[in-house]
Amino acid sequence: MKPQLPFLALITAAISLVPMRLLAQGAAPAAKPTAKLVSVAKSAQGAVPRLPDGHPDLGGFWSNNTAIPLERPPAFAGREFLTDEEAKTVQQGSRDRTLAADRQAVEKPNEVGDYNAAFKEDAKWVMANKRNSIITDPKDGRIPPLTPEAQKKLEAAQELHKLHYLNGPEDMTTFERCITTINSGPPMLPNAYNNNYQIVQTHDHVMIMTEMVHDTRVIKLGTTQHLPSQVRPWFGDSIGHWEGDTLVVETTNINPLQMSQMSGFGPYRGASDKIKVTERFTRTGPDVLNYKFTVEDPENMTASYTGELPFNRMNEPIYEYACAEGNYALPGMLAGAREQERTAQQTEQKKK
Repeated sequence: MKPQLPFLALITAAISLVPMRLLAQGAAPAAKPTAKLVSVAKSAQGAVPRLPDGHPDLGGFWSNNTAIPLERPPAFAGREFLTDEEAKTVQQGSRDRTLAADRQAVEKPNEVGDYNAAFKEDAKWVMANKRNSIITDPKDGRIPPLTPEAQKKLEAAQELHKLHYLNGPEDMTTFERCITTINSGPPMLPNAYNNNYQIVQTHDHVMIMTEMVHDTRVIKLGTTQHLPSQVRPWFGDSIGHWEGDTLVVETTNINPLQMSQMSGFGPYRGASDKIKVTERFTRTGPDVLNYKFTVEDPENMTASYTGELPFNRMNEPIYEYACAEGNYALPGMLAGAREQERTAQQTEQKKK
């Protein structure tokens, strides 16, 4: 039995152009190939739908599925946009990797494997503007470095996680435990699959349900007061207000467990409990919801950073992602780790 890889190493691949090999957990198929996204090109045709109170209607089913990573790959250093040929190559590579999942049973018969193509989006696309990273500021498309002290703490935390990975369920990430994922945010970022959302909007609240892992955010409108700093729910405390036709959402008080167990990658990379995420939702037409976010952490980060990507309207609803805390995969992974330990002990005893 091969050793389990630390989850942080696995998830890092999800936000690059390399496919992520998720640990096997029970998940319903993602949006089926028939669930087509509405063409971005058509978005400008027609007025933005509005609610009776005059604000744009953000409600509906949306997808932020894209082949573009959070940070700019080194191969594109020094420039913000892909050429037409590069865009085609990126999209084709995404399709090829999805289809390759169907060949794993033949090519790697002794491995447990991963979800096949039926469980994933049939393709991932570049953004209409062909930007090569979701991050737009700083101009290098990269998350700014941590302060030296914060970097030391992050490295120590990663080493601790590596040494004690699979000691018990508490040592595993919130993603592995089916509690939170980078899809639900904030900020809400695309993952390997199930990049689908439902938004329900009223006069004083906005609800965002994430297909993976069936997380729900409730955003309070019309208030400027956050919860007390000691109260830290999953996904933090989100309050919103309208600036013209843009819904601005400010999130603080993100749960420390979510922060610590997801701090080695993505938006919470070494962040402190002072992190603040500001999101901006602007419906630019009937079929596109522009999503912009800024991450600030003056305590641990040397600068803030901003990203932007479109959410495209879907013509099908989201589905249950059947992943729950205490799922079948966790006992299997922990049992496998204990078996590895017994095998190692027996090997050492034979040497004596």
